[in-house]
Amino acid sequence: MQIIFNMGRILAIDYGQKRAGIAVTDPQQIIANGLTTIHSKDVIEFLKDYIAREEVETIVVGEPKTLQNKESDAARYIKPLIKSLNKHFPEIPVKRMDERFTSSIAFQSMIDTGMKKKKRQNKEIVDTISATLILQSYLELVSNTNKKS
Repeated sequence: MQIIFNMGRILAIDYGQKRAGIAVTDPQQIIANGLTTIHSKDVIEFLKDYIAREEVETIVVGEPKTLQNKESDAARYIKPLIKSLNKHFPEIPVKRMDERFTSSIAFQSMIDTGMKKKKRQNKEIVDTISATLILQSYLELVSNTNKKS
């Protein structure tokens, strides 16, 4: 008999000027699933509601970088978000994850799965997939780190 322990979910945010894609893991932190896309100004209120219903162990925020591995211009929108997350949810650690190429990978995955052009133009879908990719990258990083130790 296998015992399955429920942990808190890990939640990822692909934060942009207009929209934020949100993804979460299952309670066992195995699978990353796209949850939704919301207006950026609504992120904290959305998280308050979500965290009241679901246990969240870690929040992962996409870190926009340039090809030279430097902070991109978009990082100026992320810093106030991080500050706000730490203020409103001080008990939940906030981690950063490189988000380079997630939007282009998300778009390519939409093409690869046969999604129609009209649906691919919906940027909300791209944002949700991008958040899922950020979360999947984080899960792989944690898994690889745990294997080495």
